[in-house]
Amino acid sequence: MMLYTTARTAFRTLRRNPMRAMLTTLGIVIGVGAVIAMMEIGAGASAALKKTIASMGANVLVVRPGTASSGGVSFGAGSTTTLTPEDCQAILRECPAVRNAAPMVRARTQVVYGNRNWVPNAIYGTTPAYLDVQDWSILAEGEPFSDRDVLNGNRVCILGQSLVRELFDNESPVGKEIRIKNIAFRVIGVLTPKGANMMGFDQDDVILAPWTTIKYRVTGATLSTANQSTATASDSVNTLSNLYPAVKRGLYPEQSSVQQADNPMPVRFANIDQIMLAANSSAEIPLAVEQITGVLRERHRIRAGEPDDFNVRDMAELTRTLSTTTKLMTNLLLAVAMISLVVGGVGIMNIMLVSVTERTREIGLRMAVGARGKDILRQFLVEAVVLCLTGGAMGIVIGHGGSLLVQALLKWPVETSPAAIATAVLVSAGVGIIFGFYPAWKASRLDPIEALRYE
Repeated sequence: MMLYTTARTAFRTLRRNPMRAMLTTLGIVIGVGAVIAMMEIGAGASAALKKTIASMGANVLVVRPGTASSGGVSFGAGSTTTLTPEDCQAILRECPAVRNAAPMVRARTQVVYGNRNWVPNAIYGTTPAYLDVQDWSILAEGEPFSDRDVLNGNRVCILGQSLVRELFDNESPVGKEIRIKNIAFRVIGVLTPKGANMMGFDQDDVILAPWTTIKYRVTGATLSTANQSTATASDSVNTLSNLYPAVKRGLYPEQSSVQQADNPMPVRFANIDQIMLAANSSAEIPLAVEQITGVLRERHRIRAGEPDDFNVRDMAELTRTLSTTTKLMTNLLLAVAMISLVVGGVGIMNIMLVSVTERTREIGLRMAVGARGKDILRQFLVEAVVLCLTGGAMGIVIGHGGSLLVQALLKWPVETSPAAIATAVLVSAGVGIIFGFYPAWKASRLDPIEALRYE
């Protein structure tokens, strides 16, 4: 009841001079509005950056073969043939922290369409799961190849936007055929544009095809045993370069190079170049690495104490760098907004001190009729808090409206933050208590007799 009476008295006092009360709260309105707007814009930028990082592969893990050596000479990363498609299936089956996984066979060679040719940055032989791992499930045109295409080794492919521009002059390539090492591939889809990554690699300059087709029909070997970018003409399937074949007589006719490429002999051991995996979230990447390592060590029969014959890599460093940058910028904006709150608090302290001076006789009269010092202290504190909360409420409306205006005009990402609103209310009340305490304390320490004699 006493608090209610004090609040009613404070409101009645503030209504005596509404213009001064409004100007007093203007600093708090600006400060709280700036805090709300900065926090909402910062939250939107953070969410947009997280989405961008995810599209770049923030949750992506890459498993590559280990390094082979002989006589103290190392042959470089990926020089062993230890990874198989069965490893990929085992990881999906036994690692709960892994959302999806795709085996990969890489190649780099010339692609021909009509009288045009182009050497893409990479030709990836993989499965449909690769599109989900790389957040590329939505195609610009056509449809992805299926698991049945992978099983049958069908000659179908999906082109990146750079291939469409270089080979088809931005015409629709769906349904047309291109030649990779003189092997015809039917284009069934076009990837959505991604642009260059942070390393400058053109992500659109790629071709995706079933890994069985790339391995058995195009490369015939993994990158650990052959370099497709430097393959000679004699290694490729091209009957035009063999104008005068040597005559070989035998009991059974031998298959030509084209027949061998079109009818590959199945092998029991099929190794792949790497495995692309997607963790459930960035927070589960360490758990996913631990589970993958355990599964592969068990499958490869690696004893305790022996080194791994594979490498697991992630983009944790890139994610940490971008997240730190975003957090730093958000904190910088908040620091600037907090300066406005401090300025508003100083304004409230100044006006409250003026109010104490103007109402000295009133304070003396209240104390003469029985009001104690803590009652005067409470009254002025409530007045300061009411001013700050009123300004905070107006600042919340103005700040939220300003952030929506920024989103509409500048197309910046904005995300409403209930935490920002709660923080603004608490900060407003805190500013009122902190900057209103000294004037309230000064008013409570006045001598009643001196206050009554004050002119």
